[in-house]
Amino acid sequence: MDVFSLTRALVDIESITGNEEPVGDYLLSLLGEMARQHNGRVESIEVEPHRFNVFCCFDTPIVTLSTHLDTVPPFFPSREDEANIWGRGACDVKGIIAAMLCAAEGLLADGIRNFGLLFVVGEERNSAGAYHAAKTPRGSKFIINGEPTENRLALGSKGALRYELKASGRMAHSAYPELGESAITKLLDALQRIRAIALPIDGILGPCTLNIGQIQGGRAPNVVPDAAEAALMFRLVGDPEPVRTAVTAAAGTLAEAKEILCIPAIHLGSLEGFSTTVVAYTTDIPAFGGAWGKPFLLGPGTIHVAHTSEERVPKAQLLEAVTIYKTMVKRLLTA
Repeated sequence: MDVFSLTRALVDIESITGNEEPVGDYLLSLLGEMARQHNGRVESIEVEPHRFNVFCCFDTPIVTLSTHLDTVPPFFPSREDEANIWGRGACDVKGIIAAMLCAAEGLLADGIRNFGLLFVVGEERNSAGAYHAAKTPRGSKFIINGEPTENRLALGSKGALRYELKASGRMAHSAYPELGESAITKLLDALQRIRAIALPIDGILGPCTLNIGQIQGGRAPNVVPDAAEAALMFRLVGDPEPVRTAVTAAAGTLAEAKEILCIPAIHLGSLEGFSTTVVAYTTDIPAFGGAWGKPFLLGPGTIHVAHTSEERVPKAQLLEAVTIYKTMVKRLLTA
């Protein structure tokens, strides 16, 4: 396999969350051939109709290389120049899939077995595939999860705590505001109090951060608004309880704070001799819940261009990732 050609082929298969079936079928075909040549086993594990995880192993897996199949919208096809491969999913996550497949091919050529590959659906939305995989483990003791870390081993990743904040009021003509009750004013006051919360700092993961991602409400400029809401996301670095308590207190009677999602912050494994980093984004690792073994996080590309119109992965990092994945598998097989 050629990692550049494979990356482009994978990028050119649109797999926005919910539409992973075509890329899953493509990987089943590739891995089926690899399994036939090397006495392996490949399977499709249904998560929901037309959405499935892909698993392949060569004897009982001690180490599993894993990442996700889906991308964010919008789709745009691949192109390349001397230094990079571009396109939706180039770094998040098609280049990582390609590097893992090429690493697997190299390991088998070296006579290495007892490893697997697991590709899951839904990471970009709710980790549906990883949660399902956690219920169907295959005996792995270590899992190497692929996300863009510029080929540095992540020592940890921040968690996520998402809220919907809703305020209610009473409509009135804006010429007589005293007859109404502004939901937008209540929402703004609640948000100001939430922004004033002293957020925790972790020695490795750094500071917990807050993003107010969406605000909407009101009827018209001349109507006192009866409803307003906002969507908030905290990037957690530790126990979510203090943040939960503070948000509830800050919202008070001004607005209803409804928790939508909580993914814990995690500290991850390290290996001697590897460059390290810390990432602020969340991954499938918490959803696996340890069912596939001790987690490690590493992959080519930078998260700073993922989810953007400039998404790309450096060719040099793709080649480097193939070697790194092979090295990690060999190291962990003897751990």
